[in-house]
Amino acid sequence: MTDSSNTADSILRCAQSLIIAGGYNGFSYADIAKVIGIRNASIHHHFPGKAVLVRTLVARYREEMQAGVARLEQHVSDPLEQLRAYAGFWEVCIADASSSFCVCALLASEMPILPEEIALEVRAHFRALAAWLTSVFTRGAQQDRLVLNGSAEAEADIFMATVHGAMLSARAYGDVKMFGAIVNPVLARVAREA
Repeated sequence: MTDSSNTADSILRCAQSLIIAGGYNGFSYADIAKVIGIRNASIHHHFPGKAVLVRTLVARYREEMQAGVARLEQHVSDPLEQLRAYAGFWEVCIADASSSFCVCALLASEMPILPEEIALEVRAHFRALAAWLTSVFTRGAQQDRLVLNGSAEAEADIFMATVHGAMLSARAYGDVKMFGAIVNPVLARVAREA
């Protein structure tokens, strides 16, 4: 990896942290420059504008999510355990503050103010996540591991909203235990234990 790509990665990581901390309008290039110790002009060299930066960040975030669920699929075959692992990933992130909020969920709350190119990327993230969750619920029902009270698509949307809502509640209450308190009953509701 070149210095240029290292700088771009540092900018993207910093922007992600700043978005999680304060939202889309909660940071500027000056904030990024101060955190990573470069000039604003260097950021503009990699990302000519804030919308380009955040669109790139969200596209990369979606790719990382898709790679993460692909690894999960390789290592965990049981659909119920996949849901538990996905929820567990976020519970650990919230507990150790490594990534206390899904950047796309946070940006989705700001949709009315986002530039259209970012909104399109956020929607693409949600569609990709919903498609994966739908496949998990479909397989879970077929394998008699999950109980569906509606369609697989509806269950996927409910689960996704529950996980994102649990992140929000944990943040609002300042209590990491809120995440599990909200997600675990939903997991118990859909689980068909052997």
